[in-house]
Amino acid sequence: MKKIKYFGAVVIVLVGIVAILISNKSRMEAKSKVETNLVHYVSVIKADVSELKSNMSFVGTFTASKDIMVLAETQGRVIKVNMAVGEYKSAGSILAEVDDELKKAAFKTAEANYEKSKKDYERFQKLFEQNSTTETQMENARFAYVNAESQYIVARKQLADTKITTPISGTVTMKNIEVGTMLQNNGLVANIIDISGLKLKVNIAEKDVVKLKKGDKAKVYSDVYPGVEFTGAVESISEKGDESHTYPVEIKIANNSSKRLKAGMFGRVSFSNIGMGEAIVIPRSAVVGSLRNAFVYVIENGVAKKRNIVTGDDIGTSVAVVSGLTRGETVVTAGQNTLEENAVAEIIK
Repeated sequence: MKKIKYFGAVVIVLVGIVAILISNKSRMEAKSKVETNLVHYVSVIKADVSELKSNMSFVGTFTASKDIMVLAETQGRVIKVNMAVGEYKSAGSILAEVDDELKKAAFKTAEANYEKSKKDYERFQKLFEQNSTTETQMENARFAYVNAESQYIVARKQLADTKITTPISGTVTMKNIEVGTMLQNNGLVANIIDISGLKLKVNIAEKDVVKLKKGDKAKVYSDVYPGVEFTGAVESISEKGDESHTYPVEIKIANNSSKRLKAGMFGRVSFSNIGMGEAIVIPRSAVVGSLRNAFVYVIENGVAKKRNIVTGDDIGTSVAVVSGLTRGETVVTAGQNTLEENAVAEIIK
């Protein structure tokens, strides 16, 4: 009898435990159902394609539009110097003169020989037309004339080279001779620069240089003239970068007559609204995670779907999407931090 009572008690206890477990399971399933049906309220935008524009700024150094080293094309003793550092010289102005006594003598001899051989050749031509001389005599006269003409041209050039001139208009920034200096061929005479126009040379990283092209307009500034704006344009973009993967770019500008810049000064160039093509652009706030491992949520039929994306350039508070989204998709811009895959979402305005 006692055994029967004992087993009865055990059965009652087991039944109670089973009932409790079934009750707990029901409550958990109900709770899970409630959580599954929890609605997340989000704000969204429609993904759309926009034309990308970029604003960029770089610092560089001004250089003269023309900067030449004047070299001697003769040799001899300098007898006259017609320049001073800081002096402006027009193109063709004589900077210095070299002793030309021997060159003058050689020129006079060559000139006389040239005139004589020219007259002899003309005379033999007439005689040949009258059959009064042989063809060989006429050819010898022609050869003598051509040879004398060549010597005359050389002597004239050598005499002219004793007067050293500047090929461009500009300012003398360096004088390398004085009266009495013995010059050699290709000896350095002076440095002349023209700063009526300037070039701002900047080095631009590879990711930015591809956005530029020759002729792009730019605004140029210098700290020596606060608030003064110079207008420039890209004149050249190097096809070869340096070890730092930056590319030399030159921006050409016209100098200001009243706010005159000088070669060697620092300058800053600003490019506005540089075209970069078209791409889908979304607010930076819509991106979850880092830009390297970015994803967003899109809403499909009231359900959130996670989308991995590849981002491009930042454009202010927005970011370009290279891949992962298509035009017209509904992208969550607020409330995405509480979302998960397949969560129920309701759009609010």
